[in-house]
Amino acid sequence: METSKADLSSLRIDRSGNHNPDSSRKKIIIIVVIIAAAILLFLGYSIAGSLFNSAIEVKLTSAVIQSPSQTSTSLTASGYVVAQRKASVASKGTGRLEFLGAVEGDRVKKDQVLGRLEDNDIRAQLEEAKANLKLAEADLNDAKNNYNRQTALLKSGATTQMEVDAAEAQYNRVLASIEVAKANLNSAQVALENTLIRAPFDGTVLTKNAEVGEIVAPLGASSTSRGAIVTMADMKSLQVEADVSESYIERIKTGQGCEIILDAYPQVSYEGFVDKIVPTADRSKATVLVKVGFKNYDSKVLPEMSAKVLFLSRESTNEEKNEPPVLVVPVKSVVTRDGHDVVFMVKDDKAVEVPVVKGRDLDSYIEIKSGLTEGDKVIDGVSEEIKDGTKIKIL
Repeated sequence: METSKADLSSLRIDRSGNHNPDSSRKKIIIIVVIIAAAILLFLGYSIAGSLFNSAIEVKLTSAVIQSPSQTSTSLTASGYVVAQRKASVASKGTGRLEFLGAVEGDRVKKDQVLGRLEDNDIRAQLEEAKANLKLAEADLNDAKNNYNRQTALLKSGATTQMEVDAAEAQYNRVLASIEVAKANLNSAQVALENTLIRAPFDGTVLTKNAEVGEIVAPLGASSTSRGAIVTMADMKSLQVEADVSESYIERIKTGQGCEIILDAYPQVSYEGFVDKIVPTADRSKATVLVKVGFKNYDSKVLPEMSAKVLFLSRESTNEEKNEPPVLVVPVKSVVTRDGHDVVFMVKDDKAVEVPVVKGRDLDSYIEIKSGLTEGDKVIDGVSEEIKDGTKIKIL
């Protein structure tokens, strides 16, 4: 056949070409080198950018006006003025309020009548008890005379022992009825006294809770009755109750000196002391209640006023107590640069050097005589890295 004579040599694969495997490896190596160079270039650019653009993180503090004694503060807490002796004055009886003798702000004495309930029914019971007592006392003479007479007749044989025993029993019943009448009289007198609502101690009326004509009930207020007619407090028992974080409670000790500043009168401070650390913590707030007493205070101090308590690390001297407040900043905010005392403020995210004139060292604070004003923000804790123009990041 013709097929058997066909030339198949043209279908043979040519393996004699100039194909070089080393050239392929070179290409791969070049590609890897280019990629590695690009990565290194990118990393170098990123590192250089972070070095040139890095900002120093700082905290700011304020220049404040404080008295020299306040600069020894170890801890500050907020609280409220609370009367330790306070009462909601209510009646022991139930009835309609007929008289109200005190309103808000009135100073009252112990046992002073603050209110009176309607007492016509009680007075009627009292008169009835008095009459029953008189009746029993009238029967007493007759029973006593009969008993004495029967006893005398028994000696002469004119009566029997039975008659004597009956007379004695009658006499004893009359004595018992007198005691019952006296008890009823005393009960009526107590009921009448319960219509009077008296002050339990010397104090000042804080709120008036009832009006004349309203029903007063001893078991508490409802939609139709009042539980108390006034709320009063002993103004000599005022203390500040402050919540202190349990993390800092170890800094406080009983008897420790304090300064109390009312939010209503921030320019006035009162000397105080730690009177009591309540031996339990508030689980929800993680705080411990501290009661701070006043060494002295005036009529400006009122219950429920908000206050700030400065717990002092040392007792203030008499000189410090009498000195006027001064402008202060923390000691670590002031540094010396080129022989000058300076602080650093922050403007446009950059540190700005501000020359100042220092005064006295006041524990952790230092007096600033010039260069700053109250409320100015300065960097707290200036390091050597911070210079004029240094980029700053505020925490």
